[in-house]
Amino acid sequence: MSYIRNVELSDAEVLVEIYRPYVENTTISFEYETPSVDEFRSRIENISKKYPYIVMVEDDEIVGYAYAGTFKGRKAYDWSVETTIYVREDKKGGGYGKKLYLELEERLKKQNILNMYACIAYTDNEDGHLTNNSMQFHEHMGFRLIGTFKKCGYKFDKWYDMIWMEKFIGEHKVNPDAVTKPEI
Repeated sequence: MSYIRNVELSDAEVLVEIYRPYVENTTISFEYETPSVDEFRSRIENISKKYPYIVMVEDDEIVGYAYAGTFKGRKAYDWSVETTIYVREDKKGGGYGKKLYLELEERLKKQNILNMYACIAYTDNEDGHLTNNSMQFHEHMGFRLIGTFKKCGYKFDKWYDMIWMEKFIGEHKVNPDAVTKPEI
């Protein structure tokens, strides 16, 4: 049985282990070193104050997580978020990413968020460190490509591109509803 719940600070150790292979073996993350459990707890705490941070649990084990974060730190950007998702390597392709993103989107809509953005590593030549599966996943989830930064990330002795994708999830009207805090 699987379900989605809000993240807890006690989940940090498991989330670090889900994230670790993405940092150490891929350019999906442009971080060079895996954050400590304390750093991850701090990230969870800060993000959860303003946005949804959720985990997918199957058979009492966390198999993935997703969250939204500040897109830009200016008031005019309040209705926009940057999204992040990671699924345990041995659970990829099981539909967990889709379920997590759909739940994240619903929670963001309840907060009156209008725009979801994803910053994704991209390559013209897939290799052992990066495929373009993340871009394809986001396309499948209704995102569209809006920009490319060429050769802006350097990792594993190679330059990689970064793309931005967006998805509108609400109506852009004059005097939009104020953004609210996430449900707990």
